[in-house]
Amino acid sequence: MGIQILTVDIGTGTQDIYLYRAGLSLENGFKLVMPSPTMLVRQRIRRATARGQAILLEGVMMGGGPCHWAAEEHLRAGLPLYATPAAARTFNDDLQWVEQEMGMRIVSAEEARNLADVERIPLLDFDWSAIRAAFAAFGVELKLQALAVAVFDHGAAPPQISDRQFRFDYLKERLQAERRLTALAFRRQDIPPAMTRLQAVAQCAPPEIPLVVMDTAPAAVLGATLDPAAQAARLLVANVGNFHTLAFRLGPTGVEGVFEHHTGLLDPQRLEGLLRALADGSLTHAQVFNDHGHGALILHPEPLPLGPEGAPLVVTGPRRAMLRGSGLRPHFAVPFGDMMLTGCFGLLLAVAERLPQFAPAIRASLGGRDDGVAPWDAR
Repeated sequence: MGIQILTVDIGTGTQDIYLYRAGLSLENGFKLVMPSPTMLVRQRIRRATARGQAILLEGVMMGGGPCHWAAEEHLRAGLPLYATPAAARTFNDDLQWVEQEMGMRIVSAEEARNLADVERIPLLDFDWSAIRAAFAAFGVELKLQALAVAVFDHGAAPPQISDRQFRFDYLKERLQAERRLTALAFRRQDIPPAMTRLQAVAQCAPPEIPLVVMDTAPAAVLGATLDPAAQAARLLVANVGNFHTLAFRLGPTGVEGVFEHHTGLLDPQRLEGLLRALADGSLTHAQVFNDHGHGALILHPEPLPLGPEGAPLVVTGPRRAMLRGSGLRPHFAVPFGDMMLTGCFGLLLAVAERLPQFAPAIRASLGGRDDGVAPWDAR
């Protein structure tokens, strides 16, 4: 059997799953686009709320959003909600806040075992058993040589430090160190301690399988660079996600600049303005942070002309339609014919870099030249 690498891109709405098999065209890879883990947990919480059933959340830290809102609805209904410490960190790293502000009761592992008449809901972003069973239902046995998973991780900010500032400081530190999108991808043993959601994914992954974890937006942007329209020497790539929008200016030396904002605070005009400012180098961290975004960083001062005579704007993400009809004339990336797998293809590039024993096969599949040089090498 040839090389198998499973890639899983976990977002707010969906989890996108792609099985890479060396020697086959990427278009023939098996894939699943399924509800995200946080959406699945939300469904279970809501069903328990409708029944008037107490809930115990156990497992590990995972992505919030929809499951957080469902937990709040359950508590507002006056129903008990218990959580183990690891699971409770899904809602806030400060467990005192989870108890006092949300009204959740934190219980020890022993207390959790002794609870009766509760709906037990496990929290986890990466459900290996479910994914393996889904493939098995169609006669596909997963015998993986590597695994790659992408999630968005704010990181565990110290008390009195803004989550937004902590997150962007992390991005800044990593990109200044490497100037590559893969600076935000890690082998299991290299995950920064503060990246607690990435650490939780590693806890759920089979320990015998080599693992790479990565931030979702850089994975999507990296995958978007595989689109034929993204083969320019310099370009702007934006991932317009359900919760967060990140845009990267890319060039021959790698990442030239980046900003991160909350998608819900943007409209087409504001987003276009941010993209223009990132391109011309005038965008400042304060401008984005004071607008309740995460921040901005310019690493290369030379402006990037956009438009028909300039560099392309390549766009991906579930809310990419925000830029439909923009005067910037964006190209909506469809690498290998599938927009939903953009992050998975980016994860494959991350595996090629972080686990170099798989690089020759992956590069051959993605279209790298025989001499090992590929258009994405600086990215």
